[in-house]
Amino acid sequence: MPDRDVKTIQDLIYYQYAKIIARSAFSIPNGNIAKKQHYGFIKKTFLELKNGVKSWSEITHEDWQFVEFPKECIYCGAKSDIQKEHIVPRALQITPKCKTCDKIQGIHNQVWACKQCNYSKGTKGLYEFYKAKFPNEKKFYDLIPPLLEKKYLKTIYNCHKCAGTLNLGDLDGDGKITVLDIDFILH
Repeated sequence: MPDRDVKTIQDLIYYQYAKIIARSAFSIPNGNIAKKQHYGFIKKTFLELKNGVKSWSEITHEDWQFVEFPKECIYCGAKSDIQKEHIVPRALQITPKCKTCDKIQGIHNQVWACKQCNYSKGTKGLYEFYKAKFPNEKKFYDLIPPLLEKKYLKTIYNCHKCAGTLNLGDLDGDGKITVLDIDFILH
């Protein structure tokens, strides 16, 4: 469960992004540790993003990181049978524009993945995939590599914007807002 001030999909995306910023700023391996050790920093960053005081970098920053990233699977670390993988499934059909949307079809939405991980991820959202990958891990979302999650959040943000769902909350109807609500737009 995210922070109590997280009420909408946009809030949730900003909250997840604030945890990534904390991980980077304090050289912390995962979001759970970042939240335990630097909750005040995360909360402040989240509120600054939410209120427009701070904004995230253009996705081009992550695109350059992707280009410089070793050609290995971002999901499992494999170094063979590597291919480009679309984090948000490129078959997405929120609107007819999705088929030609550069944010979905282009480099903004790509990472290196081995053929096996790419196949097993299929059309799942990133959080849905990580939940399946780590079924016994309660905070599976804190294990996602920062570059992968940043690219995903920035891309899926635009998808939610197109769909008009940024200001909605519990999309999957389970009674609470979780990272799986971010992925719900893909179904």
